[in-house]
Amino acid sequence: MDYQLPPLNWLRAFEAAARYNNFTLASKELNLTSAAVSHQVRSLEQHLGFQLFERLARSLKLTDKGRAYLPSVRRAFEDLSASTIGLFGSKGRQSISVRCTAAFSMLWLVPRLNDFMQKYPNIDVRLYTAIWTEALSQDDIDIDIRFGDGNWPGFNSQEILHLPSVVVATKESKERVLNMAMKRDKNLPHDLRCVQIMGCEGRWQKIIEEKLNGINIGVTLTVDTSLSALKLACCGMGVALVQEIYAEPYLKDGRLVKVFDEGIYYDESHYILMPDREMRAKPESLLFKNWLLEQSR
Repeated sequence: MDYQLPPLNWLRAFEAAARYNNFTLASKELNLTSAAVSHQVRSLEQHLGFQLFERLARSLKLTDKGRAYLPSVRRAFEDLSASTIGLFGSKGRQSISVRCTAAFSMLWLVPRLNDFMQKYPNIDVRLYTAIWTEALSQDDIDIDIRFGDGNWPGFNSQEILHLPSVVVATKESKERVLNMAMKRDKNLPHDLRCVQIMGCEGRWQKIIEEKLNGINIGVTLTVDTSLSALKLACCGMGVALVQEIYAEPYLKDGRLVKVFDEGIYYDESHYILMPDREMRAKPESLLFKNWLLEQSR
């Protein structure tokens, strides 16, 4: 099959020059002279029949054609690099930094992480947890895993998990709440309450009206993580609305039960975010991203 590809060394020179906007800096990375990199880019432009750079006095600037061509070239090198390391291993130890919420880390990622470590023993994983990931600096983070609408400026995001939320409680709390709802009893005991998670305000009112006959159950306890909401529910302090993937361990061992059989879908999902940087993504990061997608399926 004729792939009609330019020579790969021309493409490498173009990608490096685009990353640095400079032939001299690109030449240091490629162990070539500046003139050689310039010649290879010029050869690529002649081959394609289009100019890829505007040559300025002290730098380069991508043309519209160059800007449109760069993502495909970069992605091809990234995929090839990730496949090579995935199949044949990396030279020496490599590392990636992954950041996610504490709930996602402890209840979904950590129980699966050994699979990645077994497959890629030469890649060290640095796992950071945060309650509000958006509030932290992106420096030195290779992959973010966030819950939201997928729109974060400065990042390339890809959905990995779109699953329902569930209302959970102890068996005793469930029976009390449903019994009160069935009787339409407006005078609930003060120890029956809804546990609300910050960022999800307003959801309880609709659930109370549509599923609990509008009973007077207070949304009087607010926490900043699903882990706290689940722990409070386990202590019998109320009912909690959490992502189903977070509730699964508690449902399996019987600490909690679903108050309603059906889940509740919202627009938000879990996303993998990678910084939208000019530099190529690390091949180890792409391997981890592909592994996450495989696990989510």
